[in-house]
Amino acid sequence: MKEVLAVIRINKINETKRHLSENGFPVATCRKVYGRGAKKADYTLIEEILENSVEAIQSRETLESISEAHRLVAKRLLMLVVHDEEVDKVVELIIEKNQTGNMGDGKIFVMPVLDAIRVRTGETGADAL
Repeated sequence: MKEVLAVIRINKINETKRHLSENGFPVATCRKVYGRGAKKADYTLIEEILENSVEAIQSRETLESISEAHRLVAKRLLMLVVHDEEVDKVVELIIEKNQTGNMGDGKIFVMPVLDAIRVRTGETGADAL
């Protein structure tokens, strides 16, 4: 068994969950998370948008008060536990719905799962999935 963790854009989560479900992977857990990548984001675009906003002055002050090192972006963390032979398919499905070619598309991590136990029945291992 493997755990697949995917950090993706917020606006892609519903489409991704639907795509996974339609392809045989209806079971997943999702959380709202915040983070940042290794590269610095270009905040000039945000500033340009703010210049055209009624609340530009307040928002610009807020934007400038946050240091580069502390700017975190809201994302979604999608978690699935699947059989070993299903990992490649799950990863492919996630990439299909999230790859735009732009920074911030996300990351996928695959980790081994030592065991699983279904609380209701006590089933373990692959039977618990």
